[in-house]
Amino acid sequence: MKPANAFGLALRHFRTCQKISQERLSQESGLDRSYISLLERGLRQPSLTTLLQLAGVLDVSASELILKVEELLDENH
Repeated sequence: MKPANAFGLALRHFRTCQKISQERLSQESGLDRSYISLLERGLRQPSLTTLLQLAGVLDVSASELILKVEELLDENH
């Protein structure tokens, strides 16, 4: 699994755990909904600023989000 795909799965995991739609995440983070979709599908990678924005809306730390990415990458080795 590529890091971009793992990030997408981690983002979707935290978003669905918070019961937040892509639309709401988009509105609260100031990012376009289509960009959120691209991130979740592993077609784009976030900048540090974007990572921090998303983590803030999802009420997790950026390090928790990255830890989930690392866990997903480790599971798929």
